Amino acid sequence: MTQVTTPHTIPSSQAAPSKNGSTPNGSTKMVQSLGLFSSTALVIGSMIGSGIFLVDSDIARVTNSPALYLGAWVVTGLLTLIAALSYGELAAMMPRAGGQYVYLRESLGPLWGFLYGWTLFVVIQTGTIAAVCVAFGKFLGVFFPSVSTTHWLWHIAHVPPIPIGPMVLGNMDIGVNTANLTGIVIVFLLAFVNVFGVKLGALIQNVFTSAKALSLAALVILGLTIGRSAIAVESNFGANFSQFWANAGWHTLHAVQVGVGGPIVMVNLFVVLAVVQVGSLFSSDAWNNITFTAGEVKNPKRNIPLSLVLGTGFVITVYILASLVYIVVLPMHGDPHGTTVLARGVQYATEDRVATAALDQIFSFGGAKLMAAAILISTFGCANGLTLAGSRVYYAMSRDGLFFKSVGKLHPKYHTPVAGLVVQAIWTAVLCVSGSYGQLLDYIIFAVLVFYVLTIIGLFVLRFKWPAAPRPYRAFGYPVLPALYIVMASWICIVLLRYKPQYTWPGLVLVLLGIPVYFLWSSRGARVQES
Repeated sequence: MTQVTTPHTIPSSQAAPSKNGSTPNGSTKMVQSLGLFSSTALVIGSMIGSGIFLVDSDIARVTNSPALYLGAWVVTGLLTLIAALSYGELAAMMPRAGGQYVYLRESLGPLWGFLYGWTLFVVIQTGTIAAVCVAFGKFLGVFFPSVSTTHWLWHIAHVPPIPIGPMVLGNMDIGVNTANLTGIVIVFLLAFVNVFGVKLGALIQNVFTSAKALSLAALVILGLTIGRSAIAVESNFGANFSQFWANAGWHTLHAVQVGVGGPIVMVNLFVVLAVVQVGSLFSSDAWNNITFTAGEVKNPKRNIPLSLVLGTGFVITVYILASLVYIVVLPMHGDPHGTTVLARGVQYATEDRVATAALDQIFSFGGAKLMAAAILISTFGCANGLTLAGSRVYYAMSRDGLFFKSVGKLHPKYHTPVAGLVVQAIWTAVLCVSGSYGQLLDYIIFAVLVFYVLTIIGLFVLRFKWPAAPRPYRAFGYPVLPALYIVMASWICIVLLRYKPQYTWPGLVLVLLGIPVYFLWSSRGARVQES
């Protein structure tokens, strides 16, 4: 159906109503139930998972400088806030279920929207849910030792390492252990709970987001007060801050390994700050999930842009403060063979669990269990937010004839995309059993960043394409800040392609695999329409 638009009408490629007044998919209208608090909680809850408790060790090792270590988080914060401010305009213009999928579809065309939705389903959303839920199982093992990745109930096979150029694929175990079984139970539990309406899902999100925010706030307050270590402060900030700025000079070179087992090369600070964004950007991702649920947000033209700014602003502030706490409590530099948390430092915290090491230093007894409890709360809330939001994208894709038809239907009573929740849970469970989610997540950061860049390019396209369209909120700092984001994020992508090929090329291949799938779905949808 061809739509004629006026300058004040935003076109829509959603399906036209049938003669009986319902959509072709038989779906009913989503209920607007999420207020500003719930929307902001969804942003915060989806962002805060387990990353902030783990990735700082790797960032510290690669930067080898307290200033650049914190600088990496500042860069991540700047990028995330600019993106949120830019997405606010798109969200206010098009407050529809599907969010970023809809923005890409309307600005750059249906193929780009589909490629985003495809990548989201194959790995971004489902892989993240799998990783977060299995992490829940791992940390549950602190209280129940029988829950472990080594306690196999059904070990199917071990896939050996398969070197391909600078990458190593495989090297994973397939089967069911008590940790990933726990993760699978959580996956289906959250899918089941979210069937009963966005209000119940939002209530769970509000409770767990409040708990995890309080947990992180407690970590920050304790670390900056009673947890401060004179040894750590002297090591990281001593000699009139000369220790803080060590290895952060314009002409200082940093060692970076190219790929897996590749050569060590020396790079400048602009390159090293881009390289370490793999960890910090992943930890700060999923802030865009609120846009997926736009059809269920009250006053979305106001509340979505506001929740994006409030949520990302809060999380980035807390992340920077938490990273500061780590180097106030622990020396940044350490010995990988050290026998105490102080000796190992931030760089060599056991299994990279730097938050646990920090609490162990603050509380000699019970610190590990306190942090495990905080991470259990954090991961459960994060998985709930991702579960709730992801299914709305598949619903929007189905409405466009680009996903399974049943996924485009809503529950007649609860107005939730039940089939989308079920399909998402099944594929997530497959990833849990396959053991591949960890590698898949390594591959997606590049793809995620590319789609963010494309979406913000879409902001410029729509300013040109629909100059007179109503814009209840206009992107702050346009065009300078969105352009700055495109430049900075593109630079990170270029650096990762060169220095971290194991994280980039597989992700690019996953995206490109969606092209034939798009044409398959499109031709299928065209045949259905003709019939």
